[in-house]
Amino acid sequence: MTRLLFAVVALAVVATTGSSLTTVLGQWDVAHFAAIAENGYAVEIDRAFFPGLPLLMRVGMGLGASPQASGVVIALICSALATWALYRLGGRLAAIAWLLAPTSVFTAVGYTESPFCAAAFWAWERASNKCWGQAAVLAALACTLRVSGLFLIGALAILALTQRGRVRLIVRRLAWLLLPAATLFGYVLFLYTETGSWTAWFSAQAAGWERGFHWPWEAFWNSWQSLQPGMYPEHPEWVWIFRGEMVSVFVGLAVAIVALAKRRIAESAWVAVQVLAFSLSYWFQSVNRAVLLWFPLWTQIAEFVETRRHGGWRAVWALVALAALALQGVWAWLFFSGRWAS
Repeated sequence: MTRLLFAVVALAVVATTGSSLTTVLGQWDVAHFAAIAENGYAVEIDRAFFPGLPLLMRVGMGLGASPQASGVVIALICSALATWALYRLGGRLAAIAWLLAPTSVFTAVGYTESPFCAAAFWAWERASNKCWGQAAVLAALACTLRVSGLFLIGALAILALTQRGRVRLIVRRLAWLLLPAATLFGYVLFLYTETGSWTAWFSAQAAGWERGFHWPWEAFWNSWQSLQPGMYPEHPEWVWIFRGEMVSVFVGLAVAIVALAKRRIAESAWVAVQVLAFSLSYWFQSVNRAVLLWFPLWTQIAEFVETRRHGGWRAVWALVALAALALQGVWAWLFFSGRWAS
């Protein structure tokens, strides 16, 4: 239903604006990934994007598809794989909750959310079942897609240390994580050979999105200023983006605390380190999309709903699902029409 909803909204935008389907599907960061797929890293700020998705888009181009269309196909396949992994991690309700996330439009277009979630969720599922070789390969795939792979390695390392076993077995688990670490370093080395700088990725982030280092209280204050009414008179909807970013940060903190209280230390670390990273930037940015990566959030929601499924609760969850679909539709419309992303 969610994938169908996005298709209907995209076609509605095409019909009402006169834009081509390629333009509608190629909004915001999709344009960066498509440009890399077509021309490589010709623009400095494009170095902020990892090469995994553009390489997959380029394969699609070799088969005759546009990078935008390739991105949609990749997203749909990978969102199905991510849903399957969540089903194994937290059950049917966790998978449904993830599909109903307000920002799920980013899992249906050429963004890295779907492929990263597919690789990262399955890496966690395999590691949880002590199949560390498979987990390492999947984590390495995740590391080709976005810098979040670094946080995945750290969380998996904590999971390796907290799983029972002899010292030799723990060392073996940790050794497997050298594979995704080497993958990350490979991109850093590539950028160094291209630019002569070991910090080329950070420079691209700062140049394109003002993501230089700031203290958490500075990030909070700048974000608080950005969500005030009237801040963007030409784009009043942007205020709601920053309000969502603020809410997402507090959701992340709550998820990390709950996971820690339940002694799921690795899961808590997976979310907490991302919240910390977002808090060290100029303002809270892209946290609305990052919630899609926080599988502990969706498993915690599933656990909460599971104990409240009878009587009047059924009507409550039905209304929540309908509200989520409506919010998804609005967010998709604004994304496909080019009015906001986040």
